[in-house]
Amino acid sequence: MIGVEEAQALCLALIPGAPGVETVPLVQAAGRVLARSAATGRAQPPFASAAMDGYAVRDAELAIGARFTVVGESAAGHGWDGRLAPGQAVRIFTGAPVPEGADHVVIQEDVARDGDRITIQPNLGSGPNIRVAGVDFPAGFTLEAPRRLGPADLALLAAMNVAEVTVARRPRVALLATGDELVMPGEAPGPDQIIASNVFALKAMVDAAGGKGVILPIAPDREDALEAAMAEMAKADIAVTIGGASVGDYDLVGKVGTGLGMERAFYKIAMRPGKPLIAGRLGAVPYLGLPGNPVSAIVTGHLFLSPLVRRWQGLTEALPTRLLARLAQDVGPTGPRTHYMRAVLKDGVVTPFAEQDSSLLRVLSEANVLLERPLGDRPRKAGEEVPVLPL
Repeated sequence: MIGVEEAQALCLALIPGAPGVETVPLVQAAGRVLARSAATGRAQPPFASAAMDGYAVRDAELAIGARFTVVGESAAGHGWDGRLAPGQAVRIFTGAPVPEGADHVVIQEDVARDGDRITIQPNLGSGPNIRVAGVDFPAGFTLEAPRRLGPADLALLAAMNVAEVTVARRPRVALLATGDELVMPGEAPGPDQIIASNVFALKAMVDAAGGKGVILPIAPDREDALEAAMAEMAKADIAVTIGGASVGDYDLVGKVGTGLGMERAFYKIAMRPGKPLIAGRLGAVPYLGLPGNPVSAIVTGHLFLSPLVRRWQGLTEALPTRLLARLAQDVGPTGPRTHYMRAVLKDGVVTPFAEQDSSLLRVLSEANVLLERPLGDRPRKAGEEVPVLPL
């Protein structure tokens, strides 16, 4: 068995170079990975603008009791195109261009107005209440790739006058559940069958990571049927089987995969849950053989499948985020495998569930983090800091 970090590195190394790309309109770019940096030829704001509603004046003339004649108005989208002379002021609104010759915006609360005359009041603030040209970003600013585009990124690109972006193509991830014991939700299970559940969580994880999860029909425990299903699965960008990766008489995935030319990167990891995991290539396609126990499949999906999908799109930071939290209670040593305990993190304190069996989806659904107990770790006391992985 190998350690988790080594297994993650070997998984990410399965990705075959740079991702395919496509160009999409900005309105369709949410959640996509920017594959080519985007640049702007325009500063933001492109002109000095008012940060407050008020009056634009010359700073050198500004004093309590000073009086100015209002000679025009500057509004957003409709600037005043004259040049301010001594003793003059221009009514101005937030976001509007500051007139030439003005270098201070007096907020309207600091002014008394009578007709076209204003007088500066004793409550005069410090100002200057002006956003200089390019204060947000200068002309030539570049949003660097790769990065997953969130709402703020889309707003930034729009402000840069970028109408379309080049993004990584979303990888198609084939998800193949195996086993005679499985039926799909809504079907009538036989007396010895259960409902296939893992594949729905894994598809959601793939989609959240930016891929396209495709659920294939369940493959029965027959070599010919599994061979046909895995051959079809290998047409995707990433291939995943769920179940059948252990050493029982009906665990056929490894045997059938080898017959199809699978090149293994590793088999079995020193972790729990999730020890019987296969990784490699099925032809040219990165392949993961996840364990069938529900929690094992989802935990290994979080640690290995989601990072694989992120790296396929060119993201360098592909592994799950680790945070530090304080233990709510004492925990024992971990032994020869890294243990990912289902736990709840609240206000910086992490509490592991008492039940940690790898079949308990109910417990996993209530957890919001995995408490990571490294291989060979000593007992830990309540209050000690430990690493957790948000779910």
